[in-house]
Amino acid sequence: MESMIKDIKLAPSGHDKINWVKNFMPVMEAVNKEFSVSKPFAGKKIVITLHLEAKTAYLAIIMKNAGAEVAITGSNPLSTQDDIAAALVEEGIHVFATHGCTDEEYETYIQRALDIKPDIIIDDGGDLVHILHTKRRELLPNILGGSEETTTGVHRLHGLAKTGKLEFPMIAANDAYCKYLFDNRYGTGQSTWDGIMRATNLSIAGKTVVIAGYGWCGKGGAMRALGLGANVVITEVDPIKAIEAVFDGFRVMPMDEAAKIGDIFLTLTGNKDILRKHHFEVMKDGAMMANSGHFDVEINIPELAEISTSRRTVRQNIEEFVQKDGRKLYLLAEGRLVNLAAGDGHPAEIMDLSFGVQFFSALHILQHHQELKNEVYLMPDEINTKIAELKLAAVGVKIDTLTAEQREYLSLD
Repeated sequence: MESMIKDIKLAPSGHDKINWVKNFMPVMEAVNKEFSVSKPFAGKKIVITLHLEAKTAYLAIIMKNAGAEVAITGSNPLSTQDDIAAALVEEGIHVFATHGCTDEEYETYIQRALDIKPDIIIDDGGDLVHILHTKRRELLPNILGGSEETTTGVHRLHGLAKTGKLEFPMIAANDAYCKYLFDNRYGTGQSTWDGIMRATNLSIAGKTVVIAGYGWCGKGGAMRALGLGANVVITEVDPIKAIEAVFDGFRVMPMDEAAKIGDIFLTLTGNKDILRKHHFEVMKDGAMMANSGHFDVEINIPELAEISTSRRTVRQNIEEFVQKDGRKLYLLAEGRLVNLAAGDGHPAEIMDLSFGVQFFSALHILQHHQELKNEVYLMPDEINTKIAELKLAAVGVKIDTLTAEQREYLSLD
């Protein structure tokens, strides 16, 4: 099966990027060392749809080393790195992804990856699962199960499961402790502001930053904005998360009020239409908008374009929308995931944990699929614990252990 990539000649720089992140992913190194020998996925086929950059590439290589035939495609047109795609082809992996692909090409790539007839899938956002349930249903009987990387994708899975339409078991990798406590908070927090600062080359200190959504990703974005010297405002629809933000020391208000005072707006809700026409109409001249939610629907770009007199790219990853009264509003990275479209995504040390979760989720599906129903599952606690233990050992940190008497007192045995 031929791959579909930009240019195989880009592979050398892709290999360099992959080799760099390997140095900072000790959990995945330990996984690779163990399972490249035992090869538990021998004879199995795996389709991966994730942001196609260096950390993801290392996961794909490890899955192949563990015996699987692997096909991979990107989960966002702007996050694919063409040199990484080329490097993976040289590693013997089927790759269907190009940076900046159209929506039609994006779906074609997923369809081509699915042509290997997978046994296990790893999804990011739910598009892979959606296509399997709609346009590629002939493949369903062969699928043992899979895992989902994102909050948005997990929501889509629960929707299918609730109506009895989920056709195979899925593990909500996003909801594993070793994923959301680190990836969503520390990973999103750092990589989002890295993307924003790369795109703008402007100071964050002293600006009013409006964070839409105070879930784990929002917490990370707010924490890092505060550390950069911003005045942080939170908008929320959940009373519990809102009062948590208050107790964390942030101002909380409706978006209708925040729209008037924000210098930078960052959406991290997983929902649509967080910023709309009536918000754009009251924003300050020079206000900037970015999104770190999975899909490019949180900022209503069609409404923004409709009320603007002109639209043009003024800097890489920055579009300027001029309003009738002369105000200029700026959209970063086309409203897509700014941390990946304008940056390199989460730090390697964070994705080391997340992709440990993904590997062991796939292994759990392989070993236990006959016991699983067509439902959404959490990762077993013992797998989370194993990943955390590997990470602690790698960074040279030791912790206490319970005595027999303490375990008995807590009724653990």
